[in-house]
Amino acid sequence: MKFKLTQVAALLSLTQSIQAEGISRSRTNAIAPQPPFRPLPSSLPRNRTCHVTSAGDGTDDSPAILSALKECNNGGKVVFDEDTDYTIGTALDMTFLRHVDLEILGKITFTPDTDYWQENSFKHTFQNATTFFNLGGVDVNVYGGGTLDGNGQVWYDLFAEDKLILRPILVGIIGLHGGTIGPLKLRYSPQWYQLVANSSDVLFDGIDVWGYSSSENEAKNTDGWDTYRSHNIVIQNSVINNGDDCVSFKPNSTEILVQNLHCNGSHGISVGSLGQYPGEVDIVKNVLVYNISMYNASDMARIKVWPGSLAEMSEDLQGGGGLGTVQNITYDNMYIENVDWAIEVTQCYGQKNITLCNEHPSNLTISDIYFNDLRGVTSGKRDPNVGTVVCSSPKVCSNIHATNIDVESPSGDSDFICTNVDEDLLDVNCASSA
Repeated sequence: MKFKLTQVAALLSLTQSIQAEGISRSRTNAIAPQPPFRPLPSSLPRNRTCHVTSAGDGTDDSPAILSALKECNNGGKVVFDEDTDYTIGTALDMTFLRHVDLEILGKITFTPDTDYWQENSFKHTFQNATTFFNLGGVDVNVYGGGTLDGNGQVWYDLFAEDKLILRPILVGIIGLHGGTIGPLKLRYSPQWYQLVANSSDVLFDGIDVWGYSSSENEAKNTDGWDTYRSHNIVIQNSVINNGDDCVSFKPNSTEILVQNLHCNGSHGISVGSLGQYPGEVDIVKNVLVYNISMYNASDMARIKVWPGSLAEMSEDLQGGGGLGTVQNITYDNMYIENVDWAIEVTQCYGQKNITLCNEHPSNLTISDIYFNDLRGVTSGKRDPNVGTVVCSSPKVCSNIHATNIDVESPSGDSDFICTNVDEDLLDVNCASSA
């Protein structure tokens, strides 16, 4: 969704008031945090401290950062000082970290040199993702409440001219095994805010995401989190104001807990998209999404799978024909306001021709899906429909449940579109088929 500058201040005020209401509602209903799928490891003691020196004039502080990290690696704490501005103009490989904390009290800004970053940012295999830095290793904690700023405006304007540019992700958690991220403020990412890849046993807690465009060019694809080839990840107690998925579970994400989030302006909390690449196997399994408030969004709970044949979503996003499974996914205790779809399940992602989608059913199965305790009012954009569950074939889509769904449109309607799905398991009004 696109917001004008005059709306930004109002949205921030709304966010703060809704947070207070959400906290109050949680206490009233005695909503307790859920435990991770497996216990998270503890950290070893830290026994020394290194302070990062800033040049203070906007020149590249990357050498000083690497020096401090190497000095305090294996048992120390690296401090980015309060009321200090740091500049990063070099792609940093920080996957060598072991038993170290990064306490970010000041502000870190990435340079707006789009030519440099397109050439030198770290390239990842999935969806042409790139990152400003790779942070990984064992037992690494990043906290302090400071700010990481991706200087996104130059990227939003450049992307409007060329959809094929490589826009860096603000935070790359790559190959991290054991650690915590947050509290932190993340601002103006060129693309996704956080990529969590090839990682395990990581807790994200207290992340504040914000960043809209100040021009007519939207800040697009600014997902809050994307998990990829990772397991036992916890994302909780965070506020996300963005323009794409609040959280997205990409291929081979398992044992993921997402809870106590306030999402505004997003595309929901999404499984997928999956099945994009022919011959590849995508698995998303054992996911719990709990106690979420969603405002001014296109979706709340979303599962998106490509069909069995090639489809084109946009100039820079095509796919279909991949293999895999989505299994044991639970969305529980959710609240919406001004959201287009309360629930959206599709095996026809990217394919607008439903007949063609049914002729080439998805190769990726969806099963054991649970939507429970969802309440609120939609935007009315899909009126009289408030949700949609569209499978390409009942052979690859089964055991989808919806219970205690108390959602209606502004006009009072509460219809669902249901296609190739067992309607007896859906406690909703399946009034039409796609």
